[in-house]
Amino acid sequence: MYPNLYYAFKDLFGVNWNGLRFINSFGFFVALSFLAAAYILTLELKRKERAGLLSFQEVKMNVGKGASAGELLLNFLLGFLLGYKIIGLFIAGSEAADPQQFIFSSEGNWPVGIGLGILFAGLKWWEKHKQKLDKPEERTIRIWPHDRVGDLVIYAALFGFLGAKIFHNLENWQDFKTNPIEALLSFSGLTFYGGLICAAVAIWFYTRKHKISFTHLCDAIAPALILAYSIGRIGCQVAGDGDWGVLNSAYVTVPGNQSTVQLADTARFQGTLQSHGNFYLRTFQVNNISEVPHISVKAPGWLPNWLFAYTYPHNVVNEGVRIPGCEGDQFCNQLPIPVFPTPFYETVTSFLLFLLLWTLRKKMKIPGTLFGIYLIVNGIERFFVEQIRVNTKYSIFGFHPTQAEIIAVMLVIGGAALYFISKKKYAAKVETNKA
Repeated sequence: MYPNLYYAFKDLFGVNWNGLRFINSFGFFVALSFLAAAYILTLELKRKERAGLLSFQEVKMNVGKGASAGELLLNFLLGFLLGYKIIGLFIAGSEAADPQQFIFSSEGNWPVGIGLGILFAGLKWWEKHKQKLDKPEERTIRIWPHDRVGDLVIYAALFGFLGAKIFHNLENWQDFKTNPIEALLSFSGLTFYGGLICAAVAIWFYTRKHKISFTHLCDAIAPALILAYSIGRIGCQVAGDGDWGVLNSAYVTVPGNQSTVQLADTARFQGTLQSHGNFYLRTFQVNNISEVPHISVKAPGWLPNWLFAYTYPHNVVNEGVRIPGCEGDQFCNQLPIPVFPTPFYETVTSFLLFLLLWTLRKKMKIPGTLFGIYLIVNGIERFFVEQIRVNTKYSIFGFHPTQAEIIAVMLVIGGAALYFISKKKYAAKVETNKA
């Protein structure tokens, strides 16, 4: 596992760049997922614009003015924060043992911060100065939906992160009450569906403001969303963020070895479970070892064991027992009993679903139907993977679903309703036009 890019570069290239400790592996892949989604969304919006399904918005803008004091101040502050915190972290190196704590502290590099702030402000002044006219004028320009992808990504990132944190803390209320500040500021602990719901609401308001068809935007964004989810799950797998499956009782971790598992009978599994009882009682929040969820599945001989039983060595959440011989490292734990690597399953499945939606996008002529299919397949995928995932369960009328299972079922129902309602409305519209 690579909790952050420092460990990846150290293992792959043999270099010790302490500044890379700041770039968490999970966050890195989330950033990649947003870039990939922005690219796919831009392609789809341009296609819909060429087909006449989406139009431009005329916006009046003042051009030819020099940089205002507010613009210069904003750019100075952005440059200062980048230099003071981010570059300051790289310069601090090994002195910043905990990069996350460094970012949220008052520590930083003042000379670099001030210097970069002045540079940013100067570049803004120069940019505006080159475009300055003797007499500023008002011009009307056309803004197409694909020109707003940057704004859409920022809205999705901001409100998606906010929603993901809110839903995660609602799902893990006891942990939140124990340490609310850490729960809110931590980069780990994100619930995808919470982010999806909050981001969708924010983007809906944005499209209303800028007169973009929300239905066509949803169809355009469907392939992008499932691809972003696939890439984001790579981050979960690489970092080992705790978003893994239940125990695979067919195996146990080999003592004294890193990420090595061996087949175990019931007695061996139960013995290992008992010897780490406190850890598993806390992890699964159960009162008795017998309540710890597990499934016994042996890997076929033609597949590697880790596809069914993975120990997540050096995981970013430091869950499990210490790896023998791991000294002077912040992340030295692995799981005593391997689990199903569900993030890997979701990465592969979601990418296949992306290919499906990408293939269907030109064939689904009725607005809203492609997004309906996205909701259905997304909900089905998540519902089934929840059967082997570790998650908090609720008690509702004798049933014990997880938060994700509840939302997944709602997505399937909502997606099916959207699909059939969209087809019905389109058919009615066609009949009206014929009349």
